[in-house]
Amino acid sequence: MTKLTMWILAACATLAAADVPQPPSALQEASLRQLRTVHRVYVDRLTGGETAAQMRDILISSLAGADLFILTENQERADCILRGASEDLVFTEVHQSSDGINAHANLGMGTRNGGYGSSSNSRNNSAGIGVGENEADHSAERRHEAIAAVRLINKDGDVIWSTTQESLGAKFHGASADVAEKITARLKDDFEKARRLP
Repeated sequence: MTKLTMWILAACATLAAADVPQPPSALQEASLRQLRTVHRVYVDRLTGGETAAQMRDILISSLAGADLFILTENQERADCILRGASEDLVFTEVHQSSDGINAHANLGMGTRNGGYGSSSNSRNNSAGIGVGENEADHSAERRHEAIAAVRLINKDGDVIWSTTQESLGAKFHGASADVAEKITARLKDDFEKARRLP
């Protein structure tokens, strides 16, 4: 068997192994099993800047649309509490650049003959070249970025699920809504994994 054939077989085995979903570790499996028992969730106030309350409302709306569990405003009735922090920032990103080219050349020659009372010869040659170009660019771009880190905590105080998501905004909605959708999508994926457990 040639080295090339061995290399191709090893690469194919690696690709085949990458396509096979790996079983969750014992700790991940225990968290997924607990996730499967969640029926009612209370979304607590998020810590962070002034926009944390708005992010909470957007997150509640996104989770309600996913139909994973019942959302409650009564913390005492909840199986789990969703806690976390979020920030929604609007800032200006400034870019500056400057390019320049300069070249100068000078050449001079001179001859002087003669003295007092004699005829004088004088020769002067001079040359000069100058080139210059400068270009400067200044731009300011308004950016919007949101980030949220959330976790599900059961009645015993154990964290059974967590995620951190961030966004610079999506095509059809803002950064906060995109973060809420990413959190919901991740939770849906993990609920699906939990349902598939034996």
